[in-house]
Amino acid sequence: MKRPSLVRAGLVAVLAGVLAPVVAVAQATSWKQVPIPPLPAFHPQEPKRIVLPNGMIIFLQEDHELPLIDAVARIRGGSRSEPAEKAGLLDIYGEVWRTGGSKTETGDQLDDYLELRAAKVETDDNEDSTVISMSCLKGDFEDVFKVFTDLLRNPEFRQDKIDLAKGEMDDAISRRNDQASQIAVRESIKLAYGANNPYARQAEYATVAAVTRQDLLEWHAAHVHPNDIIVGVDGDFDSTEMEARLRAAFGDWEKGPYVKTPQIKFTPAPHGYYLVNKSDVNQSNIRMVELGTERNSTDYYPIEVFNEAFGGSSSSRLFENIRTAKGLGYSVGGGIGTDFDHPGILRLAMGTKSGTTVEAIQALYQQIDELKTKPLTEAEIKRAKDSILNSFVFNFDSPDKVLRERMAYEFYGYPADFLEQYRAGIEKVTPADVKDVAAKYLHKDQLAVLVVGNSAQFDKPLSSLGTVTDIDIAIPPPPGAAKEESNAPTASNAEGKALIAKVVEGMGGEARLQSIKALELEINSTQKTPQGDLPMSMTTTLVFPDRIHVAAKGPMGEFTMAASPQAAFVSAAGMGVQDLPPSRAKETLAQVKRDLVYIGQHAEDPAYVFAAAGEEKIGDVQAKILDVSGEGIHMRCYVDPQSGHVLREDYQTTGRSGPVESETDFSDWKTADGLTLSYLHKNKQNGEESGTVQYTAVHINPTLDPKMFEKPAAEAKQ
Repeated sequence: MKRPSLVRAGLVAVLAGVLAPVVAVAQATSWKQVPIPPLPAFHPQEPKRIVLPNGMIIFLQEDHELPLIDAVARIRGGSRSEPAEKAGLLDIYGEVWRTGGSKTETGDQLDDYLELRAAKVETDDNEDSTVISMSCLKGDFEDVFKVFTDLLRNPEFRQDKIDLAKGEMDDAISRRNDQASQIAVRESIKLAYGANNPYARQAEYATVAAVTRQDLLEWHAAHVHPNDIIVGVDGDFDSTEMEARLRAAFGDWEKGPYVKTPQIKFTPAPHGYYLVNKSDVNQSNIRMVELGTERNSTDYYPIEVFNEAFGGSSSSRLFENIRTAKGLGYSVGGGIGTDFDHPGILRLAMGTKSGTTVEAIQALYQQIDELKTKPLTEAEIKRAKDSILNSFVFNFDSPDKVLRERMAYEFYGYPADFLEQYRAGIEKVTPADVKDVAAKYLHKDQLAVLVVGNSAQFDKPLSSLGTVTDIDIAIPPPPGAAKEESNAPTASNAEGKALIAKVVEGMGGEARLQSIKALELEINSTQKTPQGDLPMSMTTTLVFPDRIHVAAKGPMGEFTMAASPQAAFVSAAGMGVQDLPPSRAKETLAQVKRDLVYIGQHAEDPAYVFAAAGEEKIGDVQAKILDVSGEGIHMRCYVDPQSGHVLREDYQTTGRSGPVESETDFSDWKTADGLTLSYLHKNKQNGEESGTVQYTAVHINPTLDPKMFEKPAAEAKQ
């Protein structure tokens, strides 16, 4: 008999060793019996740290996986340091730093230059710093790095780009109350930190308007110095060569004054209930807030475990007990917030339907109380720790992620090995530690409870829980609008009353106007857009005093829009039915109030003001100026004194991009069924042509379906 060869015997032994664990697993009767190996040691690739003589700190992180190089410079000083009267300055700075270009190239020229190289250079701002970053192919590094350094040291902040950035900010301000969830985030920060705290401050039309180009130049000169900058570079390069390149680029840059960290006072709102009443929603956004702590606290690791176990995932206690077991919340979660250099916000957040608002708050309270009587169990804490540790490595699974984290530690003065300490810190957390931080930071009797929702639909009055403070989220008007309103006449004058009487006569007389309850207007319109003229046919129905319905058809299909005090919505094929944002709904209803028929109907209404204000030539006519105010509208009409026809009207409103000066010229006057109207309207916004409206037919007091103003609830999208 032959003996097996040594090779074959060795192979059998190897296979036996390989298959043994598989066999052991196969014999297990439960997944719980499968052994879980310990986590491997975590030793991230540490970037090289360099300090130049001028104080600039540089981190270099080689990564040769792809032929790419990324760089970022973080500069001390952010929005928390901007003047309160110029809130928004840093947002404008962060955008125009890049779009405004350098002293030698405009931002548009840089766009073309970088696009040819599939590269990018971007700028941004945040609370405590500004950043400039670049990304390019390795072979284009020198070309793109020149743009990066030029913008870093020689930005131009061109005025046209400042104006554009301001317009974008005005647009954002005008829409900031459209989404209940955004309101909840913004107002809860104010409650936690104090309404005037720099971390809670918000830009307004007036503060944006106050920002000048000189402000941007002065900010840059005061903050962008090498000793206040941390640079990080990662990608496919040799560290020795890159260090030499950066020393050559920045070594001759002289030091400047160090940026001082602002001393910020935190004044949390007292315990109580705070309501933002939003009648156009059927859900409530609930936030419970108080101050958290900083990440350098000895409580940091127990807080991380508490947050995960109590409200950090779909397996957390809040989620399982409130959403899964009770079905009270669309979403629920939260925990004790921590930040690098200032207290975070302890925040518990929940979304629920309007009819369970108070019940949901009480359910959150119950979970807080049970932390004392039923502390988080060892099983809950183990699950939380496992979740944190198993996902931790994926948060830093590439050299660039490690670099960004290491730069953050440098920026805030944390130990260089803070990342490596994290795993050990989490592993050491005990159930007693978690119980202690819950008791230390989460106080039911100190929470400010914010509700953004429709109070008319609550299951119980919010006041059944305690004292309620209403929060006013009205957006202060633009400076020009405030001035215009303050300058509006407060009383009619004799000439103004005579002018409005002439207008009424020119439209068909008081009796005819008062008989009109609704108008149906068949219209062909053309709107000016960046892509060209947009033709549209529509039927607009006005029901005085406060309903409007538009059925339109254009190149992009058909849509319907309706607004009334009860609902404001738009619908189109493929998108269902969506609520109009409150700002848009308000402006849509204001169009009804500005209609000349409606104005004429109020010629004798003492609540309206009609004041003559001089003359101005419109075309060939020396028109009389008539200022009209009433029911929240302010407009100026230019009246032909012979015919009584309104030749032009102008007023200020809020459009999609913020404040708008609107102007409409009226012509082609025709009489139908005793009513004389202008059939051609030529519109301008901010002095530029925006479109035309041509009536093709006018129907007075048509038969209407009242359901045309009702929102189809079954199709509504929230």
